[in-house]
Formats: sequence, C-alpha cells, structure tokens
Amino acid sequence: MIVHEFGHYYAAKKSGILVREFSVGMGPKIVAYRKNSTTYTLRLLPLGGYVRMAGSQEDDSEIKPGTMSSLVLNDERKVTKIITSSKVYDPNGVPVQISKADLVDDLAIEGYENGDESVTKHFDVDHDATIVEEDGTEVQIAPRDVQLQSVSVWKRMITNFAGPFNNFLLAIVASIIAAFMMGGVSTNSNQLGQIQYGSVAQKAGLKQNDTITSVQGKKVSDWVDLTTAIQNRPGKKTDLAVKSGQTTKHITVVPKTVKSSGQKYGQLGIMAQVDSSVSAKLKYGFTYSFQVTKQIFAALGKMVTGGFNINQLAGPVGIYSMTSKASSLGIIYVIQFTAMLSLNLGIVNLIPIPALDGGKIVMNIIEAIRRKPIPEEYETVVSLIGVGILVVLMVAVTWNDIQRFFIK
Repeated sequence: MIVHEFGHYYAAKKSGILVREFSVGMGPKIVAYRKNSTTYTLRLLPLGGYVRMAGSQEDDSEIKPGTMSSLVLNDERKVTKIITSSKVYDPNGVPVQISKADLVDDLAIEGYENGDESVTKHFDVDHDATIVEEDGTEVQIAPRDVQLQSVSVWKRMITNFAGPFNNFLLAIVASIIAAFMMGGVSTNSNQLGQIQYGSVAQKAGLKQNDTITSVQGKKVSDWVDLTTAIQNRPGKKTDLAVKSGQTTKHITVVPKTVKSSGQKYGQLGIMAQVDSSVSAKLKYGFTYSFQVTKQIFAALGKMVTGGFNINQLAGPVGIYSMTSKASSLGIIYVIQFTAMLSLNLGIVNLIPIPALDGGKIVMNIIEAIRRKPIPEEYETVVSLIGVGILVVLMVAVTWNDIQRFFIK
C-alpha cells in the first residue's frame, strides 16, 4: 500500500500538485516530520496509508467562523502559521477568533484580536503559510495554483494511474528477486529436469534432459500439458513417448496416486527443466506477473458471470492470515505472495468504481472528452456513492474473514 501511495505522491510532485501530507498508517498521529512543503506522518493503525493532495476531495482545509486560533506573523505582518490546535502553543502567536478565512484565492483572514469584538482585523496570509490542525499536525495551506484541479487533466490522469503502476512495478521487481533466490526458473518445457530418487520415473528409466512428447497418445508441448496429462491418470497404465537424444521410444508407467483436497492425482516424480541464466531470471519478473494477472482477470470474470461470492474477496484480516501462512513456508513464498498481492491491489484499484483510481481516471477521460471540468457537485455525489459502496463492502468482507479464519 505504501508503494502504491508513493506512486501518487511522486507523480503529484512532478505535476506541480502540492502534497500536503504523506501518511504511513491510519488513525491517530504518532510522529510527524515536515520537509519541502510536505508533512510526513506515521500513524497508529498499520493499515496502508494515504497521500493528501491539495484540492482533492479527501483534503479539507476550511476554517469555520468562530474558530479560536493563534496567528504567527512575519515582519511584514503576514500570517506564516495558523494554529488551530489546543495541543500546540507558540509564544509569538497572536490570539484571534476567526470570523472569515480564505486560504485558497484571497489568502486572507479576518477576525477579532485578543477577544476585542469591536474591531475586525484583517490579516494577509503568506502563500507558503502553514496551518496546525486540531490533532497538532502542521501542514501547508493549499492556494488555488497548487491544487489538483489547477493542473492539466492529463497530469491528473497520470497521477491517478501512478499508484497502480507502482504496484505492477513492485510485482515485477519482487518476482525477479524471487527468481534469483530460487537459483533459476522453470522453462515450462516438456523436457525433464531432475528425477526424484526412488520415483516411478526413475524406476521406468526416465533421465534428466529426456523429452516426453506424448502421454497415452496425446501430444504434449509444454510442462503444463505434461503435468496435467499425468495428474489425470492416477494408478492407470500410461504410455509415454520419450525422446532421448535423437531416439524416440515408448515407455509404459503407472503414475503414483496421491491425494490433495479430497482429489486423486497421478505423479511420476519428475521436475521441470530449470533455466539459471540471468536473462531467464529477469524475464521471470514479467512472465510470472503476466500469469498472475491473467488469473486475477479470470477470477474477476467468474465473479461477474458466475455470481458474486464474498469468499472470493479478502480484507485486512484475510490478508494477514494468508501472509502468516506464506511466512511459514519461507522467504521466497513471502516475496512471491507480495508480488501477487501487489498485482491484486493494482488491478482492483483500476476497476472503474467511484473513489477508486479507476473511477477517477474515468472521470478524467470524461473531462478530456467534454473539454471542460465535471461540475464539482456531481463529482462529489458520485464519489460519496463510491465511498459508501466500498465501506459497506469492506465491513462485510472483514466480518466474513473473521468468521472464516478465526471462528470455527
């Protein structure tokens, strides 16, 4: 999730959009650090994070009339800091009850200084002033020229896509790392790799580098075809056409019967040919990610055509449980699970549901076609509907996860 949000952060910065806050985690703030107009916060709940861009619907910087504040002024009597939190005190601050504030266009504050309601004071606000919000977090104000809506629609589209793009990039890099740690990757060839000692294959005389060209008269062209054909013949006499060097011979075997999840499968005790070259390991990052992507789209297609089943989804609780299982299998499985999870997050975020990145990109495309902004009130209503759907779905999925993994 952090990698996803960093994509939005980086693209926004490069597009000239002010990133007011980059948060790791959600909920109450633990620590905060401010640099180059962005406040970086670490928050209590380790559930992803967020990027708060100036002018986005998630960004609310309005100061309500009647707010008690402390204004810090520079030598030119311009406001450089607006303190609205009771948790922060500045001895140089001027106590002001704000009656009107415009921190977007006019950059001005009006209010009553030191409790004197007989005179309304006017204060100009510096373009780069900061505001200390109720929870004590100091962020920069968001003038119109640095807001999300002030950059071109194409830059907004890139910023919205940058999060999922980072997910895809992480999946590729993680898969490459896993390939190097494994020492090589399967070639998906019907040529045999190592033969397990004492297995059906060894007893039948099969050797490494032999190529099985057909199973029970049916041609096989790759490892998937080969293993599928063998798995479908548990305990049955099976004819194999085996090419060894320039010679092709036929061998009769009886695949060993093994059980998994209540199903019977045939097993010979053969392993796939492994390519340990650097190029193969680098290529694996793309091929593995592509295969997982196809599986995700196939699962999404079944959800649409075969009926929705909430057990096909997982929330934070389910992800935690699956991560624990992957951890017990070793670091390589954790890395591959990370790649799979990152691809899931990237693809799901591109679903055109309002409030998700996909929904925002659709709105950008509509705006580009219309050549004028979508009315703000319409965009707000659509986004609220999207948020409502996501909240209801998340609650339902989380409760379902708790029942599946913890309530027996």
